[in-house]
Amino acid sequence: MIVALIVACEVGFWVLLALGLTARYVLKWRRTGVVLLLCEPLLELVLFTVTAIDLKNGARPGWEHGLAALYIGFTAGYGHYTVRRLDAHAAHRLAGAPRPPKPPGYGLPRARHEARLWLRTLLAAAVALALLQTAVWYVGTPSATAPLRSWQWTALRITAIHGLIALTYLLFPKKPRPGRSARQRVVRRPGGDGRTLTRTLRM
Repeated sequence: MIVALIVACEVGFWVLLALGLTARYVLKWRRTGVVLLLCEPLLELVLFTVTAIDLKNGARPGWEHGLAALYIGFTAGYGHYTVRRLDAHAAHRLAGAPRPPKPPGYGLPRARHEARLWLRTLLAAAVALALLQTAVWYVGTPSATAPLRSWQWTALRITAIHGLIALTYLLFPKKPRPGRSARQRVVRRPGGDGRTLTRTLRM
């Protein structure tokens, strides 16, 4: 049941997002669009409540409970960021707003961008770890909480791997591609005088 609810929450996230953006920019129902977008966190609240009730009713902690905690954490870290980015693109395409800026591509600005994304992953992991640790304390039996602790290590590994990837952008900054190479091209002048004109072209 928990897995089905996670899938339903993910589908519901995108459905609410699509409905909210459609109402806001296509139908011009600004308040309705905002209300629909603000309903997004309710999905995670429902998932948290159902997971807690499942454990309270005596369900043995399993991988699905850990996955639910990780999903809630990921939504806490990246949900608002995703909505904001897609809202900016929808405003540009449907309402004539300026094109949203692309993430920086090179150098220190790109490293800062990657660091900010890693901070979101850190927030996601912190939320997931807190939920998992609360579940561990609630269940209490060490042998029964092994799947939950396994997911804690998974959250830590994801954070560490993403952190290392983000660090590479600082230690080995991405550089722009070299400019177009200049090539010389020999062009014959009309008139039959035999003279040629050498032009430098950017290829």
